[in-house]
Amino acid sequence: MDTPARNALETIVRAETGLVQAALIKQFHDFDLAEDAYQDAVAEALCQWGNVMPSNPGAWLMAVAKRRAIDRLRRMQTAVANQAELEVLTAVDDNPHGAADEADTPVPDYRLQLIFTCCHPALALPARVALTLRTLGGLTTEDIARAFLTNEKTMAQRLVRAKRKIKAAGIPYAVPGADDLVERLGGVLAALYLIFNEGYSSHDRTVPARWALCDDAIRLTRVLASLVDDPEATGLLSMMLLLNARRDARTDGATGYVPLEAQDPNQWNRDDIAEGLDLLRGVSARDQPGPYQTEAAIAAAQVERLPNGVPDWMGLAALYAALEKMKPGPVVRLNLGVAIAAAYGVEEGLAILNDPLLATALSDYQPYHAAVADLWRRFEEPEKARAAYDVAIALSRDAVVRGFLERRRARLAPPQ
Repeated sequence: MDTPARNALETIVRAETGLVQAALIKQFHDFDLAEDAYQDAVAEALCQWGNVMPSNPGAWLMAVAKRRAIDRLRRMQTAVANQAELEVLTAVDDNPHGAADEADTPVPDYRLQLIFTCCHPALALPARVALTLRTLGGLTTEDIARAFLTNEKTMAQRLVRAKRKIKAAGIPYAVPGADDLVERLGGVLAALYLIFNEGYSSHDRTVPARWALCDDAIRLTRVLASLVDDPEATGLLSMMLLLNARRDARTDGATGYVPLEAQDPNQWNRDDIAEGLDLLRGVSARDQPGPYQTEAAIAAAQVERLPNGVPDWMGLAALYAALEKMKPGPVVRLNLGVAIAAAYGVEEGLAILNDPLLATALSDYQPYHAAVADLWRRFEEPEKARAAYDVAIALSRDAVVRGFLERRRARLAPPQ
């Protein structure tokens, strides 16, 4: 397979992973079997697709993955306790036209059910979110480890333990009843938030599967918000819509990455903004504030600029301070420092960002070093800015952002 075809396959695989694996797990009740079978199907696609994609690639992957799962079950022999169940699952193999028929059948959508399975309270919260990202978000273990600011080995062990616990406890693959929804909601919201953030953090328009993560998270959050009467679910949906509205304005052909204050509002999606603001107004009237609603208010302040076109940095600083009280953490602290620098002066922001505890907590977090570099640049300390830019560039996995940082670094005053 040539490079363009392989790239196209990788894009499709990323987009279809959650849908297909959710259907496989629903049918076979085995995370590892579903993942292995899906990888078998991807490997077969690499061999068979060539430069011609099937008309329904998701259904093709589902049909092949199901057959590979059945093959694995037959080899394992003892994997299915009830032989009648195996006979039902393998019935399609007795139909010589089964593969073609199945490859044209839409893949049933069990993603919302699987999210609640992954977010069962029997699992620790970090494990719930990680498993959802791995299974439904199509993220690698490395991607998830980066989102959690931890190492890949630790995350891999967490995923293995979570899958084993689901199997051992017999956790059902279903949306829970009304009595259990509230207990399960926190982990579900956190998972959806991180799936969206993983897609939104990419600035590379040539990787549509990353953008698809945002669309997927919005779709599932919309379903969830309609299912549960919870202000935080609505707040999360509002936040996603308001951020998603700006995604096309975050890059351009001339300068690459475009920071918030330099974005062209004419490129923002007004439909998303209108819906997001309407949701936020409605949920704010209930006077039950929470962190997701506060993040939605931050996103709203970013699009509702002052008359001079500048973001309301004082308002943003106040909102980040409120968010820190609700959800303290190093990333929130970083954003608070950036907002304070814009609202009250660079020196005030540097006092927060140069805190040794914050620097240690975010030592491997690229946005932290990029923010520090920018503040030192604005404070006219080119040597300190250059050192911070070097770290930020080395940590950057996004080519668009890396190019932006390199250009900023190149414009610094030369060393004395």
